[in-house]
Parts: sequence; C-alpha cells; structure tokens
Amino acid sequence: MQSQDNERDEAGLIAEVLAGKTDAFHDLVRPYERSVYLMALSMLRNEAEAEDVAQEAFIKAYRNLGRFRSEARFSTWLIAIALNEARARLRRKEPALTDSIDDQDGSVVPAQLTDWREIPSESLERAEIRSLIRRALESLPLAYREVFVLRELEQRNVKETAETLGITSASVKMRLHRARIMLQKQLAPQLASTSPLKRGRRFPWF
Repeated sequence: MQSQDNERDEAGLIAEVLAGKTDAFHDLVRPYERSVYLMALSMLRNEAEAEDVAQEAFIKAYRNLGRFRSEARFSTWLIAIALNEARARLRRKEPALTDSIDDQDGSVVPAQLTDWREIPSESLERAEIRSLIRRALESLPLAYREVFVLRELEQRNVKETAETLGITSASVKMRLHRARIMLQKQLAPQLASTSPLKRGRRFPWF
C-alpha cells in the first residue's frame, strides 16, 4: 500500500515539474540521492567521479522527464540514467570491461568454493579483507558488475534489474550467477584459512 502511495506522490510531483514548478523536482529525487550516488561509487570507486555522475544523472532526468513513462518505476528509470553515465565513464577508461558475453551459455558450473555469503564476520571486519573484496568487484567485466551492484548492493529485484539494464530476467540471473563465481574464484585463495563458516552473513561491501 505504501508503495502505491509513493508512486501516486511521485506522479503528482512529476506533473508539477512538467507544469513548470521546478522546485518540485528536488522533492522528487531526494529519496534517491544517496542510492544514485552509492551505485555510481560502487561502479567507479572514485568519490569525485561518483558525485559527477550523480549530478549529471539528475540533470538528464530533469531534462528528459517528459519522456518518462509510468509503466516503469521512477527510481528504476533514474538509476538506469545514472548507470549509463557510470558505464560510459568506465568504458572510456577501461575498454577491456566491455568484453562480450553470452547469456545463453548454460555450461557454467559453480566451483566448489566458499559461499560468498558465509564468510565469518570476524574476517569481514578486517580492512584488508574488505579491500580484497572491493578489488575483486572492480575486476569483474562491466556487464557482470552492473548486475551484481544492482542486485546485491542496491538490493533491486530481478524484474527491476532487468528493466534498468534492458535485458531479460533470465540474463540477470545468469550474469549474477557468473559474477558470484568470478568473485568466489578470486577471493577463495585469500579466504581459505578463515574459521568455521556461519550461516546468514553478508559482505560489508562498504
């Protein structure tokens, strides 16, 4: 019910902005400012660039608000704009991240490695472990990193992630699956000596 109320409120704010009440745009995007910034930071690993991407995303969202269609959630549309901005910057700096991928290939089998969700909390509190995790995330091919950031860091569901990236839900699941495998393979050697596993732990990505 609250989600429906929020969508109605957003629809009203969008109508106000389009009618010329520009101040309403700040109220429209305020709930998502932190989310947009953190998503950009997760992708770029640079605070200044993340701020630039967030600012550019809000500017583009304002300029193109008339093109927004209510079939999608406003937050999904806004995150997609920010993601495209971050993606463009990454591709200029790291062309190798644009390696092609085949989402139809079902031959990938998970390696027998430590579950990425089950690393002991005492290890996760160590700064060097967090650094290893961040570097592993940065090394992912762009397409896999995007899905991982949206699903695991932004906590967006499969449908929202698919809409944001313009891919199918099946592709989201496959890319997330492969991203986890890649992270496991990179992190397992460094984390092999950790103490007995505990269920229900999550990575402190930041």
